[in-house]
Amino acid sequence: GGLFAWLRGRCLGRGAAVDPARDTFGAMTGLYAAIQPADSVSLSTRTHGAVFNLEYSPDGSVLTVACEQTEVLLFDPISSKHIKTLSEAHEDCVNNIRFLDNRLFATCSDDTTIALWDLRKLNTKVCTLHGHTSWVKNIEYDTNTRLLVTSGFDGNVIIWDTNRCTEDGCPHKKFFHTRFLMRMRLTPDCSKMLISTSSGYLLILHDLDLNKSLEVGSYPILRARRTTSNSDITSSGSSGPRAVGSPCHQNNSGPLSEKTLSRPSQREGGSPRNSLEVLTPEVPGERDRGNCITSLQLHPKGWATLLRCSSNTDDQEWTCVYEFQEGAPVRPVSPRCSLRLTHCIEEANVGRGYIKELCFSPDGRMISSPHGFGIRLLGFDAHCSELVDCLPREASPLREIRSLYSHNDVVLTTKFSPTHCQIASGCLSGRVSLYQPKF
Repeated sequence: GGLFAWLRGRCLGRGAAVDPARDTFGAMTGLYAAIQPADSVSLSTRTHGAVFNLEYSPDGSVLTVACEQTEVLLFDPISSKHIKTLSEAHEDCVNNIRFLDNRLFATCSDDTTIALWDLRKLNTKVCTLHGHTSWVKNIEYDTNTRLLVTSGFDGNVIIWDTNRCTEDGCPHKKFFHTRFLMRMRLTPDCSKMLISTSSGYLLILHDLDLNKSLEVGSYPILRARRTTSNSDITSSGSSGPRAVGSPCHQNNSGPLSEKTLSRPSQREGGSPRNSLEVLTPEVPGERDRGNCITSLQLHPKGWATLLRCSSNTDDQEWTCVYEFQEGAPVRPVSPRCSLRLTHCIEEANVGRGYIKELCFSPDGRMISSPHGFGIRLLGFDAHCSELVDCLPREASPLREIRSLYSHNDVVLTTKFSPTHCQIASGCLSGRVSLYQPKF
C-alpha cells in the first residue's frame, strides 16, 4: 500500500521529489495570512478608465494593466514604480494581455486587433495582427509550438504562427467557430481547449491538435449532457434569454439533434483528436434557470477549471470549481461528462454587466476572487490543502481564508504574482492595488 501510494503521488506531481514547494507551503500560507493592502504602492492614473485585466511577466518583474481607454500601463511590482504608459496601444478598450516569454507580450482589444510588444522597445509595436471581425477578448499561447491562440465575440478561435512573424503580422487560420463565445483557455499541457459561452454551455476539445483547422463536421462530437440531470443539451431545462440553442456551429439553424449527439465517438485507445464535448455545468441555485459563464480559468496543474457564472437575470453570481474526470465512459451508452462540481461559493452581486476575472494562485491551492470593492482569498478547505487531498463526495463550499478591501469601486480583476507573495487587483474607477505581507 505504501509503495502504490508513493507511486500515485509521483504520478500526480505531489511527491517531494516532484513538487518541492509542497513542503514549504506552510510558510507560504503564513505569508498569505499576513497579507495586507500596501497603501504606499497603490497605483492609479486619471486617464485610463476601468482596469479590465492584469498580467505579470513570468519572472514577476513587470506588472501590465489592460485599461478601458486604449491604454496599457506597466509597473515594477516590487518598487511600485511606473515604467511606462502605452497611451495608444489600441484604438478601443484593451481587454487582455498575455506574455509569450519574459520580454514579448500580446494585447487584444475591442478594435478587433492583437498587438505584439517587446519590453526592450516599447515605443512601437512589433506587429499588429488582423483577422477577427469583432471584439477580441482572450489570448492563449502554446509554448511548445509557439502558436498564439485568440478568441473574440465574432465566435472565432484563430491560430497565429509566431514562428513566422514579420512587421506585417503572422500567418493565421481560423481554428474553430461557435456561437455565444465568451472565453477560451488551454490547459497547461495544451491537451485540451475549453470554451465558455454566454448561453451557459462549456465546450471541451479533447486531445487537442492546433495544427488542424476544424471545419463544419470535421470533428467527432462526444456525448453531451447537463451535469444536473440525464437530459442532453436540447433539454428545455436550459431555456432562457441566454440559452437559445446549442453554441456548436455544426448546425446553425437549431440545436444539435439527439441522433448527432448519440453516435459512437470513442476509438480504441481513447478519443480521436479534437473531439468535442458540450456540457452545461451545474451551477448551485440555477438548475431550472439559464446562466452565463463570464470568467473561465484553469488550475495551474490542469486538475480543474474555475468558472464565474451569473444568472440569467444577473441577480446572482457564483464561483465554481470543477474537477476534470478523465477516461472514456464506463459503458458505450453512458453519457460522457468530463467535469464534476467540487466546490462553489456565492459572490457579491455588484457591478452588474461587468465581467469579474478571478484566478488561481501559482500552486493552485488558493483562489483570488473579486468581491464587491475588494477581493476574497478562497481555499478548498481551511488549511489551503491541495484540491486532490480534499475532494468531497458532493459539492462543498469554498472556504474564505481572508478578505482584502482597498478600492472605492467594484473590483473587476485580480492576479497572483507568479514569483512573489503578492496579489494585484484593479477596479472600475481605474485604481490598481497591490497586497503583500505586513509584519
